[in-house]
Amino acid sequence: MRKPELAAAIADKADLTKDQANRVLNAVLEEITNALNRKDSVTLVGFGTFVQRHRGARTGKNPQTGEPVKIKASNTVAFKPGKSLKDAVN
Repeated sequence: MRKPELAAAIADKADLTKDQANRVLNAVLEEITNALNRKDSVTLVGFGTFVQRHRGARTGKNPQTGEPVKIKASNTVAFKPGKSLKDAVN
């Protein structure tokens, strides 16, 4: 499912226009992004938790030449699914 399809599903279930649903979806995604940028976690009870994690610098390997390559430290986003989501998928 892509973003436009998700917005259409929200519009149908919440009795909104597609434009309103798209603005709501964009606002939710923007707030999740802003919270993670501030290093806050975002917990949606029953769905899961988004958290920013730090990945330290490390040495990798160039697959073509086999030479070691330095990989810089970076931040990434992790998602831990909640119990309700796990149960729904299984």
